[in-house]
Amino acid sequence: MNERNPAKPVFLVLFALYMIVPILATYLFSIATRWDRSLLPEGYTLEWYAQTFQHPYFLITLGNSFVLATYTVAANLLLVVPAAYLAYTRLPEAKLPIDVLTILPFGIPRVILALALVTLYTVPVINRSPFLLVCACTVFSMPYMYRPVANSLEAIDLRTLNDAAMIQGANARQILFHIIGPNIINGVVSGCLLVFSAIFAEYTLARLITGARFKTLPMLLVEFTRRDGRVASSISVIAFTVALLLSLLIIALAQINQRRSEKPAAVIEKRT
Repeated sequence: MNERNPAKPVFLVLFALYMIVPILATYLFSIATRWDRSLLPEGYTLEWYAQTFQHPYFLITLGNSFVLATYTVAANLLLVVPAAYLAYTRLPEAKLPIDVLTILPFGIPRVILALALVTLYTVPVINRSPFLLVCACTVFSMPYMYRPVANSLEAIDLRTLNDAAMIQGANARQILFHIIGPNIINGVVSGCLLVFSAIFAEYTLARLITGARFKTLPMLLVEFTRRDGRVASSISVIAFTVALLLSLLIIALAQINQRRSEKPAAVIEKRT
């Protein structure tokens, strides 16, 4: 019989406090009238949220950040997931080069990446455009999508599923979307969440590539951080809440899709 480790609950509680307390403090500061002379705020108000929503660029920057993150997630789905599937099924010799390529964005500072892209792509239509920003964010966020998908591919009997589907006459698209896809949906969803959260809060690439031509929410947050920390905290709370709700929505949709894909299999198994 295994003895329960008394230090484990203590560690979990400390970790939860370490993660939750800063978030709660930000939420509390965003509704505080003043909070610098006592342990708790001296009063509460929604004035900072009113100022945030009245700012002419708030909804624009919020929409720009959402569009940027969504397009980056879509680009990763179209590029990284098929590449990982091909590397694990038909081109095993490509696994090592792909692993190296997906590690490179962690070693290349975003400042260098942004300046290199701006210097190289000098075509007026592309230079400092949102399209170039999406491309830069896609390169930067590739590891966040590839690693969860690769782990999911390694966790299933990929070769057996792939060979069985090919024997039945399925093509590569049908295998990827209807057979392999449902089995790696958890990895795909994890990658989407990581990419979305990373790009939704991205500042450096947006600031250096597009600047004021395509201002995102983190850029507005930095501006208010220098002016009024209370309004900045309200922007942070709104951004965190939006990202959290969208993440929960993605998880819920993935679970619904997974249940629908498992239901026919359960019916067939019951009949047999």
